[in-house]
Formats: sequence, structure tokens, C-alpha cells
Amino acid sequence: MFSLLKNKTTFSMPVFVPSFLFVVALAVFCIFFPQIMQQNLDSAKNFAFSHFSWFYILSVSFFILFLLLLAMSRLGDIRLGSDEEEAEYPFFSWVAMLFAAGMGVGLMYFGVAEPLMHSVAPITEGNPQKDAMLYTFYHWGIHPWAIYGTIALALAYFGFRYRMPLSIRSAFYPLLRDKIHGIYGHIIDALALVATLFGIITTLGYGASQLNAGLLAMGIVENNNLATNSVVILVVVGIAVLSAISGVGKGVRRLSEINLGLALIFMLFILFSGSTLFLLSVFSENIGYYLSNLIEISFRTFSYAPEHAGWFSGWTVLYWAWWFSWAPFVGLFIARISRGRTIREFILGVLIIPSTFNLLWFTVFGDSAIMQDLASDGALSALTAAPETLLFAFLQYFPLPTVSGLLALLILSLFFITSADSGIFVLNNIASNGKTTEMPRWQSVLWGVIMIVLSIALLNSGGLGAVQAMTLIVALPFALITVLLCFSLLQGLRADKSYFNTGLNQSTVFWSGEKWKKRLGQILKQTQEEDIQQFMNAVVKPAFYQLRNELVDKHKLQVRLNESQAPQRSIELVIQKGAMRDFVYGVAIQRKDTALSMLEDESLPSVKHEQVFEPITYFGDGRIGYDVQYMSVDELIADVLKQYQRYLVLLNSEANELMVQAPLDPS
Repeated sequence: MFSLLKNKTTFSMPVFVPSFLFVVALAVFCIFFPQIMQQNLDSAKNFAFSHFSWFYILSVSFFILFLLLLAMSRLGDIRLGSDEEEAEYPFFSWVAMLFAAGMGVGLMYFGVAEPLMHSVAPITEGNPQKDAMLYTFYHWGIHPWAIYGTIALALAYFGFRYRMPLSIRSAFYPLLRDKIHGIYGHIIDALALVATLFGIITTLGYGASQLNAGLLAMGIVENNNLATNSVVILVVVGIAVLSAISGVGKGVRRLSEINLGLALIFMLFILFSGSTLFLLSVFSENIGYYLSNLIEISFRTFSYAPEHAGWFSGWTVLYWAWWFSWAPFVGLFIARISRGRTIREFILGVLIIPSTFNLLWFTVFGDSAIMQDLASDGALSALTAAPETLLFAFLQYFPLPTVSGLLALLILSLFFITSADSGIFVLNNIASNGKTTEMPRWQSVLWGVIMIVLSIALLNSGGLGAVQAMTLIVALPFALITVLLCFSLLQGLRADKSYFNTGLNQSTVFWSGEKWKKRLGQILKQTQEEDIQQFMNAVVKPAFYQLRNELVDKHKLQVRLNESQAPQRSIELVIQKGAMRDFVYGVAIQRKDTALSMLEDESLPSVKHEQVFEPITYFGDGRIGYDVQYMSVDELIADVLKQYQRYLVLLNSEANELMVQAPLDPS
């Protein structure tokens, strides 16, 4: 069967087939042997808790330190893309999308439930309400975003700097080199695929449970059981599949943006309908308490308090496993929107922006719930055995409970649908080695069926506990992969910094001062597109043609000229080097805006155009280019030769091997 599909799919069979067989085998056991499967999952979960909890804790804390050290070092200056590349999205748009990355089913499910559950069952002496918010902040603050940020940074760096596919295996290029296209790369992507699948299924399990509880609270359904949860999963994932195969992806993205707005309105409704001043005040106190305790709780494993081992494993360790399994999903989204950012800007943005929003969300919902519970003599905390019901019970203490309940249902449904829709895209991406070509529709249908069957099968084997157990188990090897990924990323960054710090001049042509009057006229003129087009025809093309003929005819090198008209005209000379990265020297027309102050300055009568055009160089290694419009044909040839000499010097150094070697993809 798989051989027949080979020519009709984007799947990498060494990645997809073992992952698919594992999932099928698991589903069969869950459906036909639910009790045995539940016992085995419980045993595996307990083994992971007792033997590897320390690893989860240390690894996530390590990621925070790793990212902060990168941000504070000179490596933080490296750009996710070429040195001259500008950020793909304006700063505030990027910030807004990072806020969006922090939103989802988890905030809806745990926003009320987790702080309330911690406050009524405290594990430390002191102020139970304050400590409840501390541990909630711990689980939803910087730590999950350190996991996401590590994966996202590796994807973005190797994807945009090395021009490799946006896949987990690409991040291991410094360690494995071309072996990433062999068995090691297949194992890495297969583990990422399975971990991501179970991360999505965990989210679907939480979402279905809470959505069904909301429908029950609104009187729309009469029961909250496996059958109704299964129907919810079937309907929601079915809608996501239809979205994925019908070409309405842009509409779904627009729907997602609207839903983010609805979620913000929902939060502001709770904020301003409740004790607004108290919530704003306690937000400040919560942040201070969180930051002052951050180092201690980041390394706490409760080894000196074994009576709390159940709480620790059932909350913190399970959360960390969930975040690891969710990391390829969120990491790919963050990587895609961060092209052109510096590593420092990326790290600080990813760690601070969504974390701050999460802390605000949990303050508004969590502290409000704790306050309402105290005022109602424990009416809310009496429901903590069914956490999926708490949000809708909580809304009964606010104005317009029916309207707010329906709004919560709408938001939850849309988060559910968009998570499943995006999940299908990410699973396709990982299973296809990061290929961005259009996926066959049947692949999206297949992932939808897998998510539905596996979600229902695991719920049948033990409810959310079975889903959580499976996530914990499959996330463990991926956590180890993520730790190794940090060392691979560091090796790539150090090679990058060494390569670009080589002491060779950027612009290479010495000007003797001849024809200075002509040069002065050129400098004072606001060159327009037709001027630069003329320069490209009169200088760049003749220079490149002369140089190509010399290199081919006399030196027998493989040289080609490429010319493009979109988005702006460019001409490039490429000297092919086989296993090494080709030498590329190109000139592209770039448009720049004239500063408003110059346009308004009456002492500059020659400045009258709002835009100017310049011929800017670009290179195969992504270095910053420069303006060459004042060069003659011979000067431009001299500049190309100097850059080629620089390229050969770098090529001859073993320290630069990682940057100059071309990743070979046998596909």
C-alpha cells in the first residue's frame, strides 16, 4: 500500500510509516483491550514519574538559562535570515501574533480550575491563595515558552539562515551533517511527529471535556460522558478537516483572529465586572511573588517532601510533558512569523510577551474564582472534582451568565477547531520533512481520522488520565532530543559568528578621486528606477558577462548568470562549487523612502522625490550588501573578484566548514 502512495504523497515514508504503525497498534489495543491498556499506561506513567521527573525539571530550567545566555551574548546579534534582511512583520504585528500563540484551549480549561484547585488543596504553609497563583504562574509562565522558544529558534535559525527545511532534523545539521537525511533524521522527525500528535490529542481531550460540560450547563445536552465527548471530537475535528481540504484556510485564519478578539473581550468582561482594582493590584503582587520565587521553584522536585510527590507528578511533570509534545506545533508557528528578527529580540519577545499575557489571564480568572469561592463558602471549590465544569459555574456569579456562557462556548469551539486545523498542517509538515508544497487532500483527511480514532480510543481506556499518560511517555524521548538540539544550535551559532567575524572588508574598491565632479553629481541626485535600470544594463550585465566568459573559457569553472524581474530586478553571478555552497554575487534594485525632514528642508532643493532607488549587492552567505551605483564596469569586476577571493579564503578554513558546506538533500 505504501509503495502505491509513494508518488501520490508528500510524506517521507521512513518518518510516516513507523509513526503510523505505532498509532494503529496503540488504537487497536485501546479499543479491544481497554483495561489491559489502562494498566500498562499507568505502569509506564508511574515508571516515568519515579525515574525521569528530575530530567523534566532540569531540562526546562536549562532551556531558560540557555536562551537568556544567548540573548545576553554577542550571538544574540545574529539575525534569523540574512544580515540585511528586515523583519517580515512590523514589531507590533509580531507582538500581536505572539499574544495569539499564548491563547488556546488550555487557558479556557485551566483559567479558573487550576488556581482554585491549588488554593483548596495547598501543598505549602502560608497564604494558600497566594501560593496557588504562584504555582499556576510557574506552570504557565516562562517555562513553557522556554521549551517553545528553543524549538522555534532552532527551526527559524536553520530554516532562514541556512535555508534548510523547517523541520526538527534540520536543527541537527551541525552535529549530524548530511546524516540528517538518513536514519538519524528519520528517527528525530518520527519522534517529533508522534509527540506532536499526542500533544494535540491531549488538547482535544481537554477541549472536548470542557465543551461538553458547557453544553450541559447551557441545557443543550443531557449527559457528559464518553459518547457525548466522542460526538464533540468527531464534529470539531470533522470541521477542521473540511477547512484543511476545502481551501478556506485564509477564512479560518481570519476566524482565528476574530476569536482572539472575543477572548480578549471575555477577559475584559470578567476584569471590569468584578473587583477591577483588586485584580490590577494583585496582578502586580503575583508577578513580584513569582519572580522572587522563580529560581527556587524552577528546580524543586519535592525530594525532601515525598508526601507531595503525587501533586508534583500530577501537575508539574505532566505539564512539562504536555509542553514538550506541543512544542513542534507552537515552535513552527513562532518560527514562521519571526523571519528577520535578531536572536536577542526573538528570545526576549518569546519569553516575555506571551508569558505576561498568560499571567494576566490567570490573575483575572484565577483570583476572581478564589475570591468568589471565599465569598460563597466554598461553592466553587466543591466542584473541583470535575474541573471542566468550573468555568461555567464561575460565570454564574457575574452579570449576564447565559450570554457569557454562550460566549465561552463559542470561544472554546473556535479554539478547538483552529487547534485541530493547525494541527493537521503541522503533522503534514513534520511527516513531509518540512516541505511547503501543497499537500494532497487525503493526507489531511487521514490525520483527522487518526486524531478522532486515537482520542476516542484513549478516552475509552481511561479518560483524560490515559491521554495524559501517553503524552508523558512519548514526550520523554523528544525532551532528550530538545536538550541535544541546544548543543547543535550552539555549534551552528558559534560557526556563524566565527565566519562573519573574519577580518575582510565589506566594500572592496579603492577610488582614486578621478572624475570627482561626475561622482558629486551622482551623489546629489535622487536616483529613480529608470536610472538604476540603465546602470544595470550599462554596468552590471557587461561586467558579469565579461567575468563569466573569462571564468568559463580560461579557467573551466561552472558559472551561470541569473536574472529576475520580481519583486525588483536583480542579476546574479553564480560560481558553482559542488559539495560546497556556491559563490553568489548579485545586484538587486532596492527602493528606499526619503526622510520627511529632507523633503521639507528648503536648503536641499534637489531632494524632491519621496522614494529613491539603489543597486544593492547580495551574497550567497547572507551578508549585508552595499550600494554599487558609482562603480564602472572594471570597478565592479574588481569588486566581484575581491569577494570571490574572500569566499575562497573562508572556504579554505576548517573553522568555517559548517557555514560553507552545502547541506545535501537526496530527495
